[in-house]
Amino acid sequence: MPDEQLELARQAYEQMAWADACTRYAALAEHGDLECADLERAARAAQMAGRTDDADALWQRAIHEAERIGDLERAAMYTIWLGMDLMNRGEMAPAGGCFARAERLVAEQDADTVARGYVLIPVGLQTLFGGDAAGAQPFFEDVLQIAERFGDRDLSAIGRLGLGNARLRLGRRDEGFALLDEAMLSVIAGEVSPLISGIVYCAVIETCHECFDLRRAREWTEALSRWCDAQPDLVAFRGQCRTHRAEIMMMRGEWTEAFDEVENACEALLRPPPQPAVGLALYHKAELHTLRGEFDAADDAFRAASEWGHEPHPGLALLRLAQGRPDAAAAAIRRVIAETQEPLQRARSLAASVEILLAVDDVASARAAAEELRPIAAGFGAPALDATVAYAVGTVLLADGDAAAAIAELRRACALWNELDMPRDVARARMSIGLACRDLGDDDTAAMELDIARRAFAQLGAVTDLASLDVLTAPRPAGEPSGLTGREVEVLELIAAGRTNRQIAETLFISERTVARHVSNIFTKLSVTSRSAATAYAFHHGLA
Repeated sequence: MPDEQLELARQAYEQMAWADACTRYAALAEHGDLECADLERAARAAQMAGRTDDADALWQRAIHEAERIGDLERAAMYTIWLGMDLMNRGEMAPAGGCFARAERLVAEQDADTVARGYVLIPVGLQTLFGGDAAGAQPFFEDVLQIAERFGDRDLSAIGRLGLGNARLRLGRRDEGFALLDEAMLSVIAGEVSPLISGIVYCAVIETCHECFDLRRAREWTEALSRWCDAQPDLVAFRGQCRTHRAEIMMMRGEWTEAFDEVENACEALLRPPPQPAVGLALYHKAELHTLRGEFDAADDAFRAASEWGHEPHPGLALLRLAQGRPDAAAAAIRRVIAETQEPLQRARSLAASVEILLAVDDVASARAAAEELRPIAAGFGAPALDATVAYAVGTVLLADGDAAAAIAELRRACALWNELDMPRDVARARMSIGLACRDLGDDDTAAMELDIARRAFAQLGAVTDLASLDVLTAPRPAGEPSGLTGREVEVLELIAAGRTNRQIAETLFISERTVARHVSNIFTKLSVTSRSAATAYAFHHGLA
């Protein structure tokens, strides 16, 4: 009977029926000792079923059993897996103890074993996430060599995952993604264990989002969803899967579905023991609240995300802007940019800073942020990042008074976002195109573009964007004749007061180049060719 029950437990494990496997292995453990291989299966099943305490206890039993029979290689590998699980849960001190113990066990063997590859994994990860991508490469290269020598596909997948991330951080995009894709193919082919499959899925998808590679992120998220759905008892990774699905839904404009998914993700990730990955889920929840105009709820969610170790900016800074606190938003985003060095993380903050800095009329700094985005985008070749740059440059040109040049950039952003099926971003680009057309006197096209943007925002439920559109398209005050914008009226008043371009720039806290552009637009709209004629117009219309 025990042999028959053991075979049923092994079958449940192979069929990824995690709850059944846990129950059967627990019953067997009560009636006698399990061998190392079955203790390993029992521990992995408990991990996949989300039974963390059981998994920890089983890994400890497996380690002790391996040491008892003198199999130090197995003991080292089991210790590494226990440490990795602890690290993923944010329990860094006990995880560090496991890694140190594994290194000692490997050293005691004084032999060339696959365990030497496994003990390199935490060292490589610590080096990589410590900001030293170049220093992490040799560790993962050694991991791959050991994996190939011993034919260990789990180790090979982890090695490719680490090396791919290192090369992406070094700007070697094609090489990096080739390694990640190869790791994913081994997962989809069923060549690696379920636990490694979940780790690779989540890490690759997160990397795709970080690198603005939204096409890959969508493809792999769909694959992860199928993998999770095929395992009804799966608890591990399901919360991360829902977080990734929510992010894709947000981009597609499926905000109601995204909110339900992110709520489910938070619920799954907060089950005891709660997982640090809940910070990202809470951040996306806060973003959705902001988009829907639910500012108090957004504030609470950003704070909760921060408590779980997730940086709340740039989302929190954009919330402050939506709340009508542009100075607070600008102070926050300037600090974040000053503290952020990693290029792709910096790109997200730079993109947000353009919008925020334009709101406080710091066109010069917004222009500098947009220009800094260009080389970052050029180094990664991601359409989503290219669109972000084009939109940033276009909005700066529009604020600078060069509406014609702005339209070209904004149309490029609109086309790229449309290909990526990102309706909210498309609508924002069309809103800016409409404003540019209005500045050029093309009122028919302006009305059409603004109406399309308004309908898209309404369909999405984008309350915050609708409010911004209402402000930007409000009828001009009676004191702004001949189609002059509010800023152009301010410049005209100062021209009439005899100020030079430099003095106007100092008064309005904008660049001389921006002043020159406004002056040119004023001359065009008033059909005058000199400052004296503009001054006369100002006196005639009560603007001086």
